[in-house]
Amino acid sequence: MAIAPGTYDMTIQRRSDHSVSVTLKDSNNAAVNLSGYSIASQIWDSGRTTKAADVTCTFTNQVGGVFDWTVPDNITAGMSASEYRYDVLLTNPAGLKEYWLEGT
Repeated sequence: MAIAPGTYDMTIQRRSDHSVSVTLKDSNNAAVNLSGYSIASQIWDSGRTTKAADVTCTFTNQVGGVFDWTVPDNITAGMSASEYRYDVLLTNPAGLKEYWLEGT
């Protein structure tokens, strides 16, 4: 059974670098071991019809479930809509893809 992704909304300023450190935790508040996982993230317009950017996600502590979610200033400079949506997709070592995080 799939679990709904967590939600984290944020404000990104145009023409600025934006980076967030994310720690994924399970229902017992324990860090999720992300060893062997791959990660991808995208930003879309609010209607999810036009992709605005691919986000850089870099694991900083896979065992501790920690990664950095980063959008550089050259990408945020082109963001002119008032609202965008993003998601974070993790692929486990067996190839199962699941969305773990989303927001505006």
